[in-house]
Amino acid sequence: MRNHSAAILLFIPVLLLLALWAWLTDFVTIQGESTIYTVACSGEWRGETCTGRLAPADRFRFRALPRRKEVLFWTLGRPEPSGRFTGCQIEDGRNWTCPASADAARTITLSLVAGRAVHDASGATQAFRAVTKWRWMLMRWGVSMGRSADY
Repeated sequence: MRNHSAAILLFIPVLLLLALWAWLTDFVTIQGESTIYTVACSGEWRGETCTGRLAPADRFRFRALPRRKEVLFWTLGRPEPSGRFTGCQIEDGRNWTCPASADAARTITLSLVAGRAVHDASGATQAFRAVTKWRWMLMRWGVSMGRSADY
């Protein structure tokens, strides 16, 4: 009986650490949704490096609807209504691409690859620098997280 209790006591912290890791890395998300965490620079950008201090900026959420060939998007914490792309090619919530539309200027990308926003060379969307969720959250709590964006 003691071995069983010891195994459970070891299993629970491991399970909690795995759950924390999954949440911090966005490994597990609501099906079809992805969030991109952006950062602002108090100086100027030189490539992916900020000459000043990085600060958390907007979070852009995307929800892929494969049957409709649509991607909905919105900026978390902002009152603006969601936007919509139509005629999209959708593999899953982390891999999709859409043609530009009138709503494109309200968001940061026309496609995601492996859950990462792809920079739009056409200029139809907003420019952005992004970091991982855990870095964005630490910055929000006032912890300095370097001067480089993740991608």
